Amino acid sequence: MPARRTRIAALAALPLLALALSACGYGSEADKNDDTSKVAAGAKKIEGLDSVKIGYFPNLTHATALVGNQEGLFQKELGGTEAKYSQFNAGPSEIEALNAGSIDIGWIGPSPAINGYTKSQGKNLRIIGGSASGGVKLVVNPKKIKSEGDVKGKKIATPQLGNTQDVAFLNWIAEKGWKVDAQSGKGDVSVVRTDNKITPDAYKSGSIDGAWVPEPTASKLVAEGGKVLLDESDLWPDKKFVITNIIVKQSFLEEHPKVVEAVLRGAVKTNAWIKENPDKAKASANARLKADSGKALPAEVLDPAWKSIQTTNDPLAATLDAEADHAVKAGLLEKPDLKGIYDLRPLNKVLEAAGESPVDDAGLGVK
Repeated sequence: MPARRTRIAALAALPLLALALSACGYGSEADKNDDTSKVAAGAKKIEGLDSVKIGYFPNLTHATALVGNQEGLFQKELGGTEAKYSQFNAGPSEIEALNAGSIDIGWIGPSPAINGYTKSQGKNLRIIGGSASGGVKLVVNPKKIKSEGDVKGKKIATPQLGNTQDVAFLNWIAEKGWKVDAQSGKGDVSVVRTDNKITPDAYKSGSIDGAWVPEPTASKLVAEGGKVLLDESDLWPDKKFVITNIIVKQSFLEEHPKVVEAVLRGAVKTNAWIKENPDKAKASANARLKADSGKALPAEVLDPAWKSIQTTNDPLAATLDAEADHAVKAGLLEKPDLKGIYDLRPLNKVLEAAGESPVDDAGLGVK
């Protein structure tokens, strides 16, 4: 049952996320002054391509992209093909950028990836790798909520109507036997859709009693006196569920397969470096956050948030399917056809060359 729960959450978030976030711009390019990001003199371009445009969020759940950028690990694999980076605040805006050709490859959450795939009838993108698992928690006011049963009748924030965390929370509520109207958020629990940027202030003001949110928002709430009532990882088999994937524009994958493989090699090597050097990687991610957003995270937020996120090459495809089921169950999404959303052949080629085991597409890969 936990596995099915996962499937639904990701899918449900898709259509609604697109509606809510489509007003965002295509993202912003950060200034690149660090030596690690520069193309080495005399380096050879892959497939004669001048550059590859990469998108991600300035968020710890995109740690692979943050660290790979900061340490120059993607650029090292790309040789004379320059890695150009853009940052986004919302999944739908990144999907728009992918469709428009403003980016070629991106790090993104499961819901907007599913939404982008289904809205284009499976013609605009593929998921080509995993990136992160975990990092989502239910944090509550310990004076008002001491047990899971106390959540009933309280006001709990989620980031957005239909987003991945919103769907996961609605599914959790349903499994408790409580009733909530998904669209309005009204019922046995009041689901208050609140932007992560203002959720800590909403918590401090008392306008919400808790929140089901990703990192680092969860740790920001804890720093304000909140208590972790539930880690979503505990609801999933092996405590793993997808929170970030790597996507590519289908036409770019067809035209530049060696460039895609180079980026995936960079991702695999970055994840290995993160695991071998956790403290250095944490500092690297925070340095990139400061460069991209103008503000680093304080230690009391960074340290617990970093611990709760696991980087992974595995896209955890079965959990994506489960999250979609959750969205359908909540009435937020019509049952989608996800066959073909994954193309893990380039990643498995990279993993084989690195002496690592292949990853599975849960029957949702291209034929």
